[in-house]
Amino acid sequence: MTLEARHVLEFPGGYTRTTGPVIGRFLTELRDGRLVGVRTAGGRTLVPPLEYDPDTGDAVTGDFVEVGPAGTVESWSWVHAPRAGHPLDRPFAWALIRLDGADTSLVHAVDAGDVKAMRPGLRVRPRWRAERTGQITDIESFVPEVTKIVSPVRTEYVLKPGLALARFLEGVAAGVLVGCRCGSCHKVYVPYRLSCPECGVAITEEVEVPDTGTITTFAINNLPDPRAPEVPFVSAYVLLDGSDVPMITLVAGIAAHEVRQGMRVRAVWVPEEERTASMTNIKWFAPTGEPDAEL
Repeated sequence: MTLEARHVLEFPGGYTRTTGPVIGRFLTELRDGRLVGVRTAGGRTLVPPLEYDPDTGDAVTGDFVEVGPAGTVESWSWVHAPRAGHPLDRPFAWALIRLDGADTSLVHAVDAGDVKAMRPGLRVRPRWRAERTGQITDIESFVPEVTKIVSPVRTEYVLKPGLALARFLEGVAAGVLVGCRCGSCHKVYVPYRLSCPECGVAITEEVEVPDTGTITTFAINNLPDPRAPEVPFVSAYVLLDGSDVPMITLVAGIAAHEVRQGMRVRAVWVPEEERTASMTNIKWFAPTGEPDAEL
């Protein structure tokens, strides 16, 4: 048999005590939305204030100084499931907070939102209650300082193509790929350009190249892209037949893991009535079914 006697100690009207001049000053300042500490004879600032220097036992000086309101978290413990009587009804941290200008730390709640946000050195500020009565709970909790913001960014601009790009896009609008041949090194470049990047000479000969080519190298992408038909998708360098420099494009119509170097591919065009002077006329390149080419 278990013997026990349950007792309850309760003061229905509240337990009243006097605060004294040191704690009373601290609580009065809290009611007015300020944080203060008291100096010791040795020059340290105690927050929360004490009536005696904990190092020497001597009475404090009575010199009150405003501290904070910001401070730094020195250590903390996360509360996953708040209980009745806790300051917040959601997960929070109990933390030792060294207020700016103080030499001791204050224990209070930090409403960080997520345990991942908590760390020693975290800068926090008090969140005051609208109605204050002169108690430590006049500070509802401390919250992290703002260290970053997310701003919506949008810009509009008009891009006017130069002569070379304009000629290339005219061809794309007509369903053909326009390149050029250097008269010095005889290399064929796609897209069309006005000078040879290797020789530096002006290019005057225009050539059309077929919309078939060979994959020289590729990458499998696992992040969504509005241009891609699915994820994962492949972006690849395709060496168009008759050209000497590969161009980058999407590859579809085949599982990403089946794409390989040397694979023969052909451009998949949007319907003619939907074409504009844009590379979006080519949705992607797809396998032709031909044997792989030698690179």
